[in-house]
Amino acid sequence: MNLLGKYLFTTLLASAAFAVGSTAHAGPGRFMEMERAAKAPIGHLQFCRDNSWACPNDRYDPVVVRLSETLWNQLIAVNAEVNRRIRPMTDDDLFGKPEHWSYPVNGYGDCEEYVLEKQRVLIEAGWPRSALLITVAKDIENSGHAVLTVRTDQGDMILDNQIEAVLPWYSTPYRYIKRQSASSTVKWTGISDTRVTTVSSVSR
Repeated sequence: MNLLGKYLFTTLLASAAFAVGSTAHAGPGRFMEMERAAKAPIGHLQFCRDNSWACPNDRYDPVVVRLSETLWNQLIAVNAEVNRRIRPMTDDDLFGKPEHWSYPVNGYGDCEEYVLEKQRVLIEAGWPRSALLITVAKDIENSGHAVLTVRTDQGDMILDNQIEAVLPWYSTPYRYIKRQSASSTVKWTGISDTRVTTVSSVSR
């Protein structure tokens, strides 16, 4: 692991230890608080129709990955590599429609293409599917945004195309809405995100 990766990993462990020792009122926990079942985004329904092999209608036991230094370094590398490889382009410009989810087309895409590609690469690298969850949020401009949540023993980590660093979910400026169920690729679950964030203040 390079020095930056080791520093970030050490900082993450220290933050996680603090969170464990903190009381509930001190701030958000390491893991997102999940609510009841939610409707899948229209774009994800369309993606699964187009790529049924990527959306197996199976149920499985959720897995939380034990985050070693090697795996942490891999998350950082995959996030950076995909962010560099894909060039941003809107669905209107790429597909001629306001919303369309796909794997990157000719190296272009919007936030969903980044997320789907990172999920695909990590699954091929051996990461469990149930720990790699497409997540929908509101960004700092109160617009819809998608990121990849990685479930680890150090908490929910976020891989994002707007922020280069891999961060714990509570360290990002987004308001989280819903994400894929950890038990099924085709089910979704609402997220209870009651933090006071930049998005919260904008949307009032």
